Amino acid sequence: MTNSEPRGYHGIDIGGSKIELVAFAEDGHELKEAHRERIATPGTDFAEFLLAIQGLVGRADKALGLQAPVGIGLPGVIDSVTGRQLSSNVPALNGRAVVASLKEALERPVAVGNDCQCFALSEAQGGAADGQPSMFGAIIGTGAGGGYCVDGRLLRGANGVAGEWGHWPLPAALLAQYDLPVIGCPCGRRGCLERYVSGPGMTQLHLHSGGGDLTPAAIVAQARAGSADAARTMALHVDLLGHALATLVLTLDPHAIVLGGGLSQLPHLYEQLPAATRRHLFPGVLVPPILPPKFGDAGGARGAALLARQQLTTR
Repeated sequence: MTNSEPRGYHGIDIGGSKIELVAFAEDGHELKEAHRERIATPGTDFAEFLLAIQGLVGRADKALGLQAPVGIGLPGVIDSVTGRQLSSNVPALNGRAVVASLKEALERPVAVGNDCQCFALSEAQGGAADGQPSMFGAIIGTGAGGGYCVDGRLLRGANGVAGEWGHWPLPAALLAQYDLPVIGCPCGRRGCLERYVSGPGMTQLHLHSGGGDLTPAAIVAQARAGSADAARTMALHVDLLGHALATLVLTLDPHAIVLGGGLSQLPHLYEQLPAATRRHLFPGVLVPPILPPKFGDAGGARGAALLARQQLTTR
């Protein structure tokens, strides 16, 4: 690829049920979407998974007319010592050296971050937090994760796990205050925040409070219909989430927080979280704007392409 040729990047968002590739042509400082394709995730066969990625990238190369660098958002984390994938919701990837295998299969530069980090980067560049000196993208969906960006650049940390706020422990004071159980987490630890503030976590809070096995949307609907049990669950969930965001403020002091994941679609969070967060901060510390995402679940592939541009080129 020479300087006279058009430049582009492929962003791939890998999830438990689908893989989405979006090819972007670079136009000045902007990435313009040129090609999009979504396929089902080969969940149990690693060789089939690699062939599927090769096929997606080959078709995207043809659409752009060049062999473009690839950015990939992977679920889970990568062991910084062995390079093997951990805690992925795609069984075929667990225990595999996924990054090395992808680089060999694609025969080109590949940048890899987790899906939450790619979401944050997408919202930091052209998204809800565009132009902010710093931002935190907080995913609250089936789990809780995130990413931290400064001046529009993703900071991943020494182990590549910066932003994994969902695996902070819920404080003992809150466990005792609400008489909550210490719930085990797939990461191997107990009492991780995501077991309480994620979508399934909100369902568990409702069960613990004596309610039924309801989705977050159903809990909110019942609260609006006058259910006292559902209203208590909502208040508990907002308080726990407010404490978590207050800890983010004290740790990173972002200029904006952008919510992502399924719970980011619940309007009451934007109404109630600022006050809930403020309750857990000392006087004089302001709560940053808590914003809905601009790109929603379409930001993962875009963020992966932006990660490729950040890591693989000198701008």
